[in-house]
Amino acid sequence: MSTPARHQPGHVVLVGMMGVGKTTVGTRVAEVLGRPFSDSDADVEARTGRTVREIFEREGEPAFRLLESSVLADALARREPSVIAAAGGVVLDPANRRLLEQAGTVVWLRAPVPVLVDRVAGGEHRPAVQHDPEGTLTRMQQSRTDLYDEVADVVVDSSRPLDEVVRVVVEVVTEREAAA
Repeated sequence: MSTPARHQPGHVVLVGMMGVGKTTVGTRVAEVLGRPFSDSDADVEARTGRTVREIFEREGEPAFRLLESSVLADALARREPSVIAAAGGVVLDPANRRLLEQAGTVVWLRAPVPVLVDRVAGGEHRPAVQHDPEGTLTRMQQSRTDLYDEVADVVVDSSRPLDEVVRVVVEVVTEREAAA
């Protein structure tokens, strides 16, 4: 009589708009779960030696999107389960969405546009929203909502207190992995 194979936890991937707290929540979730943490934007910057803003300004958005996809694929290819804060636009590429389907648990952190505006306005490292944060974030959210919904295993309102958001994400991941 053989014993059933024990389920290996998968990655936890946080997706959502800029300003929802993917890095902040992800760092805390990784600490609680005892897993390594990676941030797509930071990984792109480490790989290129340039900031996201510099890449957008010098090479354009398509070049950044290619780097973003490469970094996501590398993070998901790691054998050790980790917590990954995916770049906000990662869902724009159908190949990335297919990768996310096999990732483990994909958590869509969602917050209303006014909350996002408060969090990102004035930030020099977010070139896409520098001139019209509310309008840009509204358009982005409208164009990405269905894509986030497509990849998400769970949706968490990240406008709630940080401790509560972290607790909910950890509970969902723990329950999903125990049931697998």
